[in-house]
Amino acid sequence: MVAVLFATACKKHPIANLIVKNAVIWTGNDSMPQADAMAIVDDTIAAIGTWDEVKDWSNTNTEVLDAGGKFIVPGFIDAHVHFLTGGLGLASVQLRHAQTQQAFIDSIAKFVRTVKPGTWVLVGEWDHQNWGGQLPERSWIDSVTKDNPVLLNRLDGHMALANSAALKLAGVDAHTLNVAGGTIVRDAAGNPTGIFKDNAMDLVSKAIPFPEPEMLDRALQAAMQFVASKGVTTVHNMGDYGGAKDMEVFDRAAKNKTSITRAYVSMPLNQWPFLSQTIAKQGRGNKWVSIGVLKGYADGSLGSHTAAFFKPFSDSPKDSGFLISNQDSLRQWITQADAAGLQCAIHAIGDKAINTILNIFEYAIKQNGLRDRRFRIEHAQHIAPQDIVRFSQLGVVASMQPYHCIDDGRWAEKLIGSERIKTTYAFRSLIDTHATLAFGSDWFVAPPTPLEGIYAAVTRRTLDDKHPDGWVPEQKITVEEALKAYTKNAAFAGFQENDRGTLEKGKLADFVLLEKDLRKIDPATIKDIKVLRTVVGGKTVFDALKH
Repeated sequence: MVAVLFATACKKHPIANLIVKNAVIWTGNDSMPQADAMAIVDDTIAAIGTWDEVKDWSNTNTEVLDAGGKFIVPGFIDAHVHFLTGGLGLASVQLRHAQTQQAFIDSIAKFVRTVKPGTWVLVGEWDHQNWGGQLPERSWIDSVTKDNPVLLNRLDGHMALANSAALKLAGVDAHTLNVAGGTIVRDAAGNPTGIFKDNAMDLVSKAIPFPEPEMLDRALQAAMQFVASKGVTTVHNMGDYGGAKDMEVFDRAAKNKTSITRAYVSMPLNQWPFLSQTIAKQGRGNKWVSIGVLKGYADGSLGSHTAAFFKPFSDSPKDSGFLISNQDSLRQWITQADAAGLQCAIHAIGDKAINTILNIFEYAIKQNGLRDRRFRIEHAQHIAPQDIVRFSQLGVVASMQPYHCIDDGRWAEKLIGSERIKTTYAFRSLIDTHATLAFGSDWFVAPPTPLEGIYAAVTRRTLDDKHPDGWVPEQKITVEEALKAYTKNAAFAGFQENDRGTLEKGKLADFVLLEKDLRKIDPATIKDIKVLRTVVGGKTVFDALKH
């Protein structure tokens, strides 16, 4: 009798609101790599394992999701996005695929006819490599944008085209002085062509009115819906409108219970005292919106020739790029922020910029002592061979975006030569030296599509299909390594591994149902696999059958 009572008592537990069964679950948890069922109570995984281990958690009120043998992975974590800008871009002119100068002009002309006179036309995401590498000029579009100021960025976000209307509003002309860490491209007479690089873009962007809260709320909702359809459940937002203002938008959605994407929201590096004070007053956030990371910049981008290299660009022997932030300021901010217990994530693309930031990180560690700080280098695209092992030695997370690899791989060798590309997007080398590799997209710069990112990391087949066996194929990684970079490692990069990144008991029920097991298909087809369902906190936020 006692034994019966004991057995009955042992079975008492909450009833699951959702049961998943008949699935192939890649958990990301090394102690139990695969399961076929899980039970979810409220927003948390209560049990995971075999069907026999999970079935007792249900009753007639439990929703049962029969996965039909399909593949489930932890919700993808995009470790580097500009989320609000991406959301606003969904409603702006789309230039990424403009293949000719005329297509570029026609797309802008068509879009301008849909907006009111005086409305700023922004984002765009053009790529001058599509039409041979000639930079656009304001003269191309002035005739079709007379009544609308324009500032359209290149897809890497480090160069933008302004029309004459925008320059007039910004007060920029031939007499405007150059700025440190930026370039105003000028014609033979000294007049701005309309192209502004890195810090010089601020000369024009300062004239753009700040978006109304309603517009930012709409952008956030559009962004969340879009990434949900791609299987993304958490994003690390690396800046849009400046820290506190970004956080207000995310906080407003969480307060209004309209959030379907979790966010780790950064603030600008030089605002570290404000972030420190904010955390002291209100903590580091909750499961929907968290803070604690600072974003800084060392250099620009490869495509804009503003990434900082030790040696000149192969196609421009007198140019080796430049650092867009003062080294002494970077050292001071990073060391002080680190001493305050804050995480630093620094944009560095060229080998000189990466080396500079690794040196500063090493200095900060010596100054402040050992602790679990998880310094991050964002992008880490072109690493000097001797610096690869330093990521692991210094505990620096390589926060990288594999889609950039198959995009830049179309033309990067022309810019940096055959030797430097050997350690460009060095996924394999970083993993082999035991660095933590976290993946993201850099959306708006690249699409927030983890499946395309996994495809890129595994195949390294460039977008032009000219490298069927992979561009720098020795840097390929496996499907499971790429999955970990988008889940477990990305969670670690944001100090979030205790509640997400893997599917195990006690963690948030954030997961994605895919139509096929990525480990068992031709890697070339990974980018075409469909996201069938995205679940955040046990609730379905995207269902392919309803879209």
